[in-house]
Amino acid sequence: MSVPNSMRVGPFCATVLAKKKYLLLYIFLIWISLLPAILEIWWYWQILWYDLRPLHFYVFLPLYFIVMYITTVFAAIFFAKILLIIVNVFHKPREGVFLRDSADKDYRYWSLRNTIKKWPTWLAHKFPFPFLDNICFKVFGVKTKFSNSLFEGWVDTEYIEFGKNVVVGQGAIIQSSAIIGNFLIIKKTIIEENVRIGAHVIIMPGTHIGKNCILNTWSSTMVGQELEEGWVYNGGPAKKFKKNRFFEDIPIEKLTKTVGDLDGLLKKYDEQYVKRQVKKKVPLKERRIHIRKEKSEEKPEEKTKKKD
Repeated sequence: MSVPNSMRVGPFCATVLAKKKYLLLYIFLIWISLLPAILEIWWYWQILWYDLRPLHFYVFLPLYFIVMYITTVFAAIFFAKILLIIVNVFHKPREGVFLRDSADKDYRYWSLRNTIKKWPTWLAHKFPFPFLDNICFKVFGVKTKFSNSLFEGWVDTEYIEFGKNVVVGQGAIIQSSAIIGNFLIIKKTIIEENVRIGAHVIIMPGTHIGKNCILNTWSSTMVGQELEEGWVYNGGPAKKFKKNRFFEDIPIEKLTKTVGDLDGLLKKYDEQYVKRQVKKKVPLKERRIHIRKEKSEEKPEEKTKKKD
């Protein structure tokens, strides 16, 4: 069954199960991450419950639910990280092209890593503030900054590196791994600083996007494609559209020269705005009289200018 993009954004883990027994780890993570919250409920009950005056218990309960949720997220991230360290001891993640077959060791362990990360990433993204998503990314090995906005699209949770000030549009997909036919491709994806990724853009594994790039809506890249810095890209596969001037350091003097008389333009804008407001309020007959008066006033001024 398909799920709308709005329901599946933020940190993204593939739902491919190489073996059904991996679900046991998923259930184990849910159980063990809920234990601290259960202990917190018991502690809260012991501290604040009083039969004669239960008001304090109910007043602080909503805030305590938030604390319990954050505790559950951190517990899930902590235990998932421990499991990932143990799994990586047996088989380290690596880049390459592998068979989509349960007999292939790299495919199996890729599926196992995604199964382990799925519960904490889902929990973190359901929290209304995005800092938990960023913590999830960092703990699981994605190099990112807190200045980045990555929460409107699907972002893989390994072999991805972001620079500063990166913005990902709604429904965009940033992958470091993809299944194409009977093959699993795992390649590191690098997105440098000041990159803008439009809505519903698909970035394939191994893509390297240079600084100050923009990918227009519905664009896509090929596996291993390199995008030169300072360009706007469009289409699928992404091709150069035009130079990106948004991040150039242009002095204010040059900008004002190209605009011309800035004060004059602002005055004209204000006059036009006032006229539009007058048109909305004044009836049609009065408006015609007002226009005739303006024209009659303009004619003597034109005559005096011609005489001069």
